[in-house]
Amino acid sequence: MDLTPIFNQAWEVFGILIPVAILIGLIKTPWFKGVAGELIVNLSAKFMLDKKVYHLIKNVTLPTEDGTTQIDHIIVSRYGVFVVETKNMKGWIFGSPHQKTWTQKIYKHSSKFQNPLHQNYKHVRTLQSLLELNPEQIHSVIVFVGDSTFKTPMPENVTYGFGYAKFIKSKTSPVLSEGQVENIVSHINGGRLARSFKTNRDHVRHVKKIVAEKENTPSCPKCGMPMVMREVKRGENKGKQFWGCANYPKCRGTVNL
Repeated sequence: MDLTPIFNQAWEVFGILIPVAILIGLIKTPWFKGVAGELIVNLSAKFMLDKKVYHLIKNVTLPTEDGTTQIDHIIVSRYGVFVVETKNMKGWIFGSPHQKTWTQKIYKHSSKFQNPLHQNYKHVRTLQSLLELNPEQIHSVIVFVGDSTFKTPMPENVTYGFGYAKFIKSKTSPVLSEGQVENIVSHINGGRLARSFKTNRDHVRHVKKIVAEKENTPSCPKCGMPMVMREVKRGENKGKQFWGCANYPKCRGTVNL
């Protein structure tokens, strides 16, 4: 009995199944999720935001006092500078602006992740300092992509998919001149670190260090923001260290050591 036709047919099936298996495995990787999230943000900017008005800057790594900070997308317009953080997640999402961690629930399994508003706070403050902007000139925007659903009320700047463009377009009062917009775009491009494997590797190392440090960092008892180590400048307690809210002077929450 000639088994050649059977073997040929089997090889044809394997020839189809192997690429499909590879594709499925690729889709589940963090790399693919990052690419998918970036694609959604880019398409939204391309089709929903006038490129003559809104200037998109992608994948920006900026130097900071303690290392680097990496920003997914920055959109600059006369209506402000929008700092966009992308979260590719699935399942139910629970959280509020002041909570240190939010919850992701997939069926019966729950896991915690850092409040993305807090995560984006450092990006906003870095840009605000670099560009010397007032608070009303810069906005934090969170974009969830993937098969996820908000199960608690979210602030207007926490959006889903293409909805982030709607939030950006809701800002209709000019806060920057055309000249300022051009200078900001030029300043960001001039201040960013060159994209390279080393830049990304160094940033990942810095993030791991920060995560380890944050495990021992308290949250502000008043607003929930991360706290930073401060030192008393005058008085009988001069030189004494304490935890102070990172959102100072808007919030004056403290925790003694």
